[in-house]
Amino acid sequence: MTTDLPPVIADWFARKGWAPRQHQLDVLASWQSGASALLIAPTGAGKTLAGFLPTLVDLADAEFDGLHTLYISPLKALAVDVQRNLNAPILEMGLRISAETRTGDTPGSKRTRQRSKPPHVLLTTPEQLCLLISHPHADVFFGSLKRIVLDELHALVTSKRGELLSLALARIARLAPQLQITALSATVARPDLLREWIAQPVPERETHLLTMNGGAPPVLEILETEERLPWAGHSANYAHHELYQVIKQHRTTLLFVNTRSQAEMLFQGLWAVNEDMLPIALHHGSLSVEQRRKVEGAMVAGELKAVVCTSTLDLGIDWGDVDLVVQVGAPKGSSRMLQRIGRANHRLDEPSKALLVPSNRFEVLECEAALEAVAERHQDSEDPVNGGYDVLAQHVLGMACAAPFDADELYAEVRHAWPYRDLERRQFDRVVEFVATGGYALQAYERYARLKRTEDGLWRVANPQVAQQYRLNIGTIVEEPMVKVRLIRTRGLKKGAQTPVGAGGRVLGEMEEYFFGTLLIGDTFMFGGEIVAFEGMKDNEAYVSRAQSANPKIPSYMGGKFPLSTYLAERVRRLLDSPEDWRVLPDQVSDWLRLQRDVSVLPRRDSLLVETFPRGTQNYMVCYPFEGRLAHQTLGMLLTRRLERARARPLGFVASEYALAIWGLGDLSALIRTGRLSLDELFSEDMLGEDLEDWLDESALMKRTFRNCAIISGLIERRHPGKEKTGRQITMSSDLIYDVLYQHEPDHILIQATRRDAARGLLDIGRLGDMLRRIRSHIVHKPLERVSPLAVPILLDIGREPIFGEGRESAMADAADELMREALGKVGPDII
Repeated sequence: MTTDLPPVIADWFARKGWAPRQHQLDVLASWQSGASALLIAPTGAGKTLAGFLPTLVDLADAEFDGLHTLYISPLKALAVDVQRNLNAPILEMGLRISAETRTGDTPGSKRTRQRSKPPHVLLTTPEQLCLLISHPHADVFFGSLKRIVLDELHALVTSKRGELLSLALARIARLAPQLQITALSATVARPDLLREWIAQPVPERETHLLTMNGGAPPVLEILETEERLPWAGHSANYAHHELYQVIKQHRTTLLFVNTRSQAEMLFQGLWAVNEDMLPIALHHGSLSVEQRRKVEGAMVAGELKAVVCTSTLDLGIDWGDVDLVVQVGAPKGSSRMLQRIGRANHRLDEPSKALLVPSNRFEVLECEAALEAVAERHQDSEDPVNGGYDVLAQHVLGMACAAPFDADELYAEVRHAWPYRDLERRQFDRVVEFVATGGYALQAYERYARLKRTEDGLWRVANPQVAQQYRLNIGTIVEEPMVKVRLIRTRGLKKGAQTPVGAGGRVLGEMEEYFFGTLLIGDTFMFGGEIVAFEGMKDNEAYVSRAQSANPKIPSYMGGKFPLSTYLAERVRRLLDSPEDWRVLPDQVSDWLRLQRDVSVLPRRDSLLVETFPRGTQNYMVCYPFEGRLAHQTLGMLLTRRLERARARPLGFVASEYALAIWGLGDLSALIRTGRLSLDELFSEDMLGEDLEDWLDESALMKRTFRNCAIISGLIERRHPGKEKTGRQITMSSDLIYDVLYQHEPDHILIQATRRDAARGLLDIGRLGDMLRRIRSHIVHKPLERVSPLAVPILLDIGREPIFGEGRESAMADAADELMREALGKVGPDII
């Protein structure tokens, strides 16, 4: 098979002084052979051009009418960026190829026009794709489609967005029988699974796995600081001055953090030391789309010295002059770290450069583990997931909006989506019945009747309003209920008024609704890099004014939080268990570990250390699983139930990424020493049976998880025409429905979906089970007379009072010093 390029494309490469890389030609050859393909290549390898090269070749010399190529991106910003980078070579080659984006930000008039007169190349997101296939003329729109390019596939297949996308691909494969799929992915742990994922919709086609190895290895370092490393917390305030000097020494720096609140704090901290008034910007998901696009445009133009960002900039946008990536806080996974490193120096033959900045002493261990993993190019990416019933319910309703469907045909089609390849017919029928009536317990309510059966046995939407509501509520991303944050000009409320004086100013962005429920009028917080004061709230808007205070309350809105990967956790345990390797650690950290070895014992790689000690009027049990906060929180919930039955009188627990502490009134050391409390029984795997079920039945977690499943399935609507429900309204509705179903239909399809989500994501049951099996008969108990050095960070989290402003860091440091003196039985200032 020849992969000769048309003259117009070959000439373009020659004018640029470039030559197509082998993996780009391999993608073209795969397309020309009639196969689908998965290309796995590192960042900077030219994956995007590889994905579009077959389209450019196919359309270079041919007249084509209709949609030829569909490009699916996980991020709106990525689709916009790719369109910009695609249109440039199209114009330079003089090709008559139209390429447009379609995202949630695209004007409605343009989206309507695209349905009747589509471009040759449409760049869009999974949500917009699902909207397109739900329209009655989807068969005409997609009938000409020849190619789908799935960019950053690894970022899609591990989520419900990926499940919904897989169902859409199964539908499109039926509408466009000539379809070939090209998927682009960063390096992943199990590429064969991703190949199977894209092969499932078009099983009659061969699917090639193409890999591109090589490229310059990244240069990765941990910040060497003269400052004292914090014992706990995630702010990294100690490093602001040093980070500022690093920014000054580079062209453009991306500073990644793991949550939006950390982004706000870091941004504020850098501006506090910005003596040279360097252009430093902020980018996270709560900011308005206009603000984010402004920052992205300035980045492309090379006008910014640094950007503080969250996972919103994780993926493959080409930022050109970025020559350093800084990860503030531990990266939580080597694959994520490799992805973020790739944002620096988007050139394959030159090394990307990154700097890790640990926020506390435990994070130093994790950063060192990440350093080793990245050096070995080790991947700890997640595997694709099986499909949920709530996502399937949304898809079933969407297909009914497109046209009445036959259940047998739709079931066969759904099985061509990889997450649903093993779906049983009985469960599929239950999902259809749920969409049609709400299920047995809800079928008496007309509002839940969304499908009707026609005389010829087809399922159709009950009325046109059902389709309208479906399109308003499509998607699987369910964040905390959000409200707009509007900056007003004057402060205060008129007497008897609900809306602040001067309301109507510009929108700064959005924040989680629950956050404002904790504020009083006049309370200050950081948002969009500004210190603002809360002035009031009405409907879905919160009003703020510019504050005079220099000491804002710490923002507590969430953003993305990542669990510590299993692979990095194992490496941290190995480092703790290998004193000969401590030479790579800062003296502050290695001295801390040596003190732990002298006072207590160190956690071993394949065992669990459990320390018990009295402190004040209470007794403490601290264990060090190093399995991540989610697994530790679940473990704490279950252990306290068991300790209650053992009459150990537990009072509470606190979990971090690395440790778990439980405190109570019973003498835990004595209970274990006398045999009244067996650690092997306490940590046995059977806690994941009845104990887990009993706790789930009593906890609020199930209701919160059910709320998300109910929204995704369409049972509860977030939006109505011209109106959006508040978070309080949605929660009240979902709680009432949950109580009805739990009492009258406990095996309802949504209850099943809820249990699956709770076990998989919110509780980390699988990982906890693996840990309990690993430590079976390998639990080391160390009774102590006082707190140990290793327990200091987790004890700082117990009963911590919120302290705001500049006093917070010094108060934390003072508390840590006091705990360390206590651990060592010393007085005085000689503390590491």
